Amino acid sequence: MTTHDRVKSVEMKNKQLIVILKPEGFYEIDWQEIKGQINEEQIMIQEKLYKHFRKDRSEALFSLGLSEKITSISESLSYLRSIAVTFVKKLSKKQDIELSGQKIIVTIKEEEIKDLLNKSPYLIGDEYLNSEWIRKVWKDLNKVFSKMKQNYNGSVEEFLKTFNYDVHLHGRIFFHLVEKKGDDYPFAFMGTYLAEASKNGATKHLPLKNALIEYEKNEKKLVELLATVNKACEKSAFISKLVKSGQIFHQVGLNSKEAYTFLKEIPLYEESGISCRIPNWWKNKSNALKMAVTIGNEIPSRVTLDALVDFKVELSLGESKIDAAELKKLISEAEGLAFIKGKWVEVDRKKLEKTLKAYEQAQSLVSGNNMSMIEAMRFKLNAGKILKIPEEVCELEVSNGEWINSMITRLTNIDSIESIACGNDFHAKLRSYQERGLSWLYFMKNLGLGACLADDMGLGKTVQVIALLNYYKNIKKEKTLLIIPTSLIGNWMSEIEKFAPTLKYYILHPTENKNPYHDGSIYEQDYELFITTYGMLSKYEWIKNRTWDSVILDEAQAIKNPRTKQTRVVKQLKANYRIAMTGTPIENRLSDLWSLFDFLNKGLLGSSREFTDFTKKLKQNQDNYSKLKQVVSPFILRRLKTDKTIISDLPEKIEMKTYPTLTKKQIVLYTKLVEDLKLKIESTDNGIERKGIVLSSIMKFKQICNHPDQYLGQNNYAEKDSGKFERLREICENIYEKRERVIVFTQFKEITEQLSSFLETVFKHKGLVFHGSTAAKKRKDIVAKFQGEEYVPFMILSIKAGGVGLNLTSANHVIHFDRWWNPSVENQATDRAFRIGQMKNVIVHKFIVKGTIEEKIDLMIEDKTKLSKEIVSDKQENWITEMDNNQLMDLFKLEI
Repeated sequence: MTTHDRVKSVEMKNKQLIVILKPEGFYEIDWQEIKGQINEEQIMIQEKLYKHFRKDRSEALFSLGLSEKITSISESLSYLRSIAVTFVKKLSKKQDIELSGQKIIVTIKEEEIKDLLNKSPYLIGDEYLNSEWIRKVWKDLNKVFSKMKQNYNGSVEEFLKTFNYDVHLHGRIFFHLVEKKGDDYPFAFMGTYLAEASKNGATKHLPLKNALIEYEKNEKKLVELLATVNKACEKSAFISKLVKSGQIFHQVGLNSKEAYTFLKEIPLYEESGISCRIPNWWKNKSNALKMAVTIGNEIPSRVTLDALVDFKVELSLGESKIDAAELKKLISEAEGLAFIKGKWVEVDRKKLEKTLKAYEQAQSLVSGNNMSMIEAMRFKLNAGKILKIPEEVCELEVSNGEWINSMITRLTNIDSIESIACGNDFHAKLRSYQERGLSWLYFMKNLGLGACLADDMGLGKTVQVIALLNYYKNIKKEKTLLIIPTSLIGNWMSEIEKFAPTLKYYILHPTENKNPYHDGSIYEQDYELFITTYGMLSKYEWIKNRTWDSVILDEAQAIKNPRTKQTRVVKQLKANYRIAMTGTPIENRLSDLWSLFDFLNKGLLGSSREFTDFTKKLKQNQDNYSKLKQVVSPFILRRLKTDKTIISDLPEKIEMKTYPTLTKKQIVLYTKLVEDLKLKIESTDNGIERKGIVLSSIMKFKQICNHPDQYLGQNNYAEKDSGKFERLREICENIYEKRERVIVFTQFKEITEQLSSFLETVFKHKGLVFHGSTAAKKRKDIVAKFQGEEYVPFMILSIKAGGVGLNLTSANHVIHFDRWWNPSVENQATDRAFRIGQMKNVIVHKFIVKGTIEEKIDLMIEDKTKLSKEIVSDKQENWITEMDNNQLMDLFKLEI
């Protein structure tokens, strides 16, 4: 192994292939970092898969469906494989497959599509997963199979064997079992075969005895036809007996014991390549014993997570309910098939005894009436464990009673929730989906249920929460604690002042208030909202000792790791109501989901160990994903920009101003530069010299706002030293979670490479850089690569080089890292993404550092009474040099 190979191997040990869903049956394959490590063999398997998918996606998926189960692949790739496996299984069961030539179409039923949808794990892009998406993938599998088979000279069975697939192609033989009435032999067995296609291509079933006549003079053909029966004889004494007696060629009456033997052996017959037609009650287990638990039928005396709820347990055989006495009677029957209440039922004593024990245990829980609402909602996840009944013993159905069902319906169908106003002095008109979000938050608060507001970036989570706080300000005195990343302090201040100027808030952070109030006396003052950061929270002991009316987390993925000190401190907070805000799809990593809900609604997903045990079962049985979604979905409100109910309510281009704050290092440099500038302009009378000093200072202030190292000419560019870099990471982490793309504009060529290096650490992928020095012959290749199918998450552009002429519509995010202060130039740059061919809403993020020249000039540009856009556009920054000294110092001085 070469040094390069060893380095690459180390890099790949903590990466896993994942699937990102796209519209209309499309998907992409990409790498994602994981917490653990995989071995060399698993690395090789994944790299081989990646190359195959890059070469031919449909062919790779078909091949994956023919492969043995690979334990090391991701849940998303495993799910995609399950679609292909379903296709291959149905393909192998087509009895006329060798008779059909190239005209082989494998169909999929609606119930099979529904089953695949129910088994889906949490996926990136799962908003696109629906029946049509499955059908499109299925159609591609049919096409690729037809194409690959056409290029192969041989039978379908031989073709499939080239993939080392353990082929069990179904032949033309069918075994039938039907019920008979009023007979000592209540069942009848019969063998049939599929006759060869006629000239018009039609096929038909004939009794097996007809084959003796049809192939009377062609023993070879008869032997080929009966090959699957001979295989079954090797595995089944029952079939061997029928063959030896010649009864295999005739209709045969069976008693219940013989019929039970036949039904139990069906997997053996199918492995041998025989198709079986059997009664639906056995196939669908519709007559099987089932235990049904119904939770929350009656309205509890008080609606909280601790409220006790009722539940009842019932046993049934098919549609008929039975009691414990009838179950005991059933246990006394002989093993096999028993005719009970007008239907045939399987009697397996061991299973029935375990079911009876579980039923009696469940009944004791009913009499104790000791299940809280949180336990009731969690019950679906671990009902089998609580009742000590394995899945294979008895079907266990857990359903919500009338009251819980009505409540969950309202939570998940927010249009049914009564709307509320935003309160007095609220200076914004909410979009209709934001109004529904506000009502949902209010409804959750009244129920005392923790709420996760997980709307897509750009849909206005902040304004919905501010509207809720403003509404409560008018009806009740409450104390709310808001915890945010440091980089969002400026944003929240600006949004509150803009939308709810009479909402009284206090920032518990040294960048805004020097008085730390460690004694907590500030709590008694007339503030409704206290804002602090995740980093500062542990420094205020009094915060943990209070019971807050509400605690709100912004960028709540900050507590995704339950082991960090930061997360532990947040979870010590006491509150009557909790909100978690996040634009990141929290379900992408199940451990993150548990940690978030441990804060929102403690106990809903059990303890960390219980949830870990549950997630291990997900890999064995994907049906459990639907149970998990049913449990958590009522507490998550996530609207996407692609939602049909949202998209008509949105502008095609969403502009967002984001307000990073200066770090300590930036404050020191900025303040010193202001002092130096004051001395220089006061000591010169030369107009040209003064103009040069002012213009060069503007550039220096911009550099400090970007990163201290840009101003100092150093190359470290530590994230902690720049508020913009911190905010850039937070925004781009959200973009990466959805595998979207972004273009970042800066006016400084010298910072493009540093931004690129930094974003590589965020996206775990290399990006592209485009500036004035980029060779002309490379420019087309760079654009083509960014627009291509392979995931290239970002491009850094200097605004002069990339501002015009480029088509970069694969990006739906634009970040203006520093401002050009010329709206027309910025708009031209934004239009690289927002132009013909763009299929998504474009979000434009404009970085404006709070309290600096960036914020002041932005306000001046907006205020047309002070300065028209045309003046700024025409003269760029020269107009600033025409200010007098006092005006200049007001513009440049730092206000924090």
